[in-house]
Parts: sequence; C-alpha cells; structure tokens
Amino acid sequence: MKIFKIVKDNKKSLREKSVEVTLPLSSEDKETLFEMLEYLKVSQDDELANKYGIRSGVGLAAPQIGLNKCMLAIYIPTEKEIYQYLLVNPVIVSESAKLAYLEQGEGCLSVDKDHKGYVYRHYKIRVKAFDALVNKDVELLFTGYLAIVVQHEIDHLKGILYYDHINKLEPFKKLPNSISIG
Repeated sequence: MKIFKIVKDNKKSLREKSVEVTLPLSSEDKETLFEMLEYLKVSQDDELANKYGIRSGVGLAAPQIGLNKCMLAIYIPTEKEIYQYLLVNPVIVSESAKLAYLEQGEGCLSVDKDHKGYVYRHYKIRVKAFDALVNKDVELLFTGYLAIVVQHEIDHLKGILYYDHINKLEPFKKLPNSISIG
C-alpha cells in the first residue's frame, strides 16, 4: 500500500498538460495505476484514512501524485455497484448539451482551500480510453455524478482545476438547461 504525497494547487506542475502514455502500458505505469486505485479505496475507509492522515477521494489523476501522464483512477462504491476505472489517455468524444453541477460544490485532494460556487459540467459524456482494469480499449458512457467526476479528473490532465470553472462574479448563478446533483 503506497501513500502518495498529493501535489497541491500551488505547485506549477499541476497546471501543466500531461503527456500521452505509450501503450502497451509499462509495468511501472500499470503498477502506479493500481496503487492510485488502492489509495482511493484506503482514503474512503475512515479508520485507514485517519491512520495515514489522508483525505477521502473518489478520483485521482497522475499529475496529483507528481506524474504528468494521461492516467487517472476512479473508485466510487454505491449501494448498487462499485464504479472503478483506471483510464489511460482518456478523451471525451461526445457530451450532452444538458449541464449538471454538484449542489454542495466540488472538492479536490490537491486543493486545501474551499472554493465556493457551482462548477458546471456536461451531464452526459462519452469517453474513449484504455482501461488498465480490464486491459483493453474502451468507450464508456458516463452520466450524472460519475460524469462530473470523470470530467474533473480529465481536467487535471489538461492542467485545469475545478475552481477555474466557477463564475467569479456570480458563483451561485443557476444556468438554464442545468440540473443540480446531490
């Protein structure tokens, strides 16, 4: 179990664009992805998170652990099923006109300061990527909360942070054609 030191938003590297990962995956990149997934699982276990002094997260992009590579991990357990992905070189190939936002706002393991306001993202997206969890190229459809999380992590690969999307003048402005989640 590897506990990563999370890169914070005051570091220049978090604002740089990540480089594409060469496929097939090197054993090092594959190991890193699985360690990222394990980190997320541990972060969601209150006892272990306290033990290691880490914050809970549902997504982690490689730039957040100091690697500017197009790789990300997502782990979201729900009552119905567990959503977990290890996406390499993800690209959003289509997106809905309908927008969505988290009512309580977004947060980020790399951002310690709370930034209040709505972050509008597409309610539905289709993503092409290589998924190291199933070891093949995939095309995935994400909606709602999962779509928001995936877009948040893909933004990290472009050097974009969630608060870049908040309207500075009217942070809680409700946009037409948007829905609140949670």
